[in-house]
Amino acid sequence: MTRYKVILEYDGTDLIGWQENRQGPSVQSLMKDAIEKFCGARVDVVGAGRTDAGVHAVAMIAHFDIDADHSADTVMRALNFYLVNKPVAVLDCEIVPDEFHARFDCTARHYKYIVLNRGAAPVLQQNRVYWVPKKLDIDAMRTAAQKLIGNHDFTSFRASECQAKSPIKTLDKIEITQHGDEVVFEFSARSFLHHMVRNIVGTLIEIGLGKPYDIDAVLAAKNRSVAGPTAPASGLYFIGADY
Repeated sequence: MTRYKVILEYDGTDLIGWQENRQGPSVQSLMKDAIEKFCGARVDVVGAGRTDAGVHAVAMIAHFDIDADHSADTVMRALNFYLVNKPVAVLDCEIVPDEFHARFDCTARHYKYIVLNRGAAPVLQQNRVYWVPKKLDIDAMRTAAQKLIGNHDFTSFRASECQAKSPIKTLDKIEITQHGDEVVFEFSARSFLHHMVRNIVGTLIEIGLGKPYDIDAVLAAKNRSVAGPTAPASGLYFIGADY
């Protein structure tokens, strides 16, 4: 049995997310299908994160075991062959020790969220950004974001269906930069609550539009209803993981 670590890129627009279920195609199911076509066995594929429907990935880390000793290059080329015309690609593959675990060994996860801040709706970037036509106050969003960095109870930014045992997380980084019409939010933490990034972005955008949200009060309330709306999945990207 050989364990392989892969880096995946995917467009989540038409996927139900990472997790395999009966509702439609997922990243996990497409990977399982490709591996089965290659080696004749359906094996589990474990990812560093479980992205939602519509969320994309630049570099999702995953691992799986194959009962054969193929080179990493052979596995990568074979999987990409079976993934042709699918919204998933294998960017890199390597053989790793049996003890490696893409989810449990991860020490940090990194996301970015892209907002298109212009009057005209996206055409080339449709389903890949969140379009906000009104001008955003970048400085106000940055000031508010700084209050979220560190160890907090993020109940106010947690989805009701979140299965995490505790709402307390440590947010290591939020950076907001502007590149022309794009406003990019970057997040880093060991782990995140369900919809945490999208709920934070939705709240920061409301602040950027002049809405009177007090981040300290929102955190203290520990109530999802006091924070801003959930930003759309289309703007969110998993961009990497540390081990």
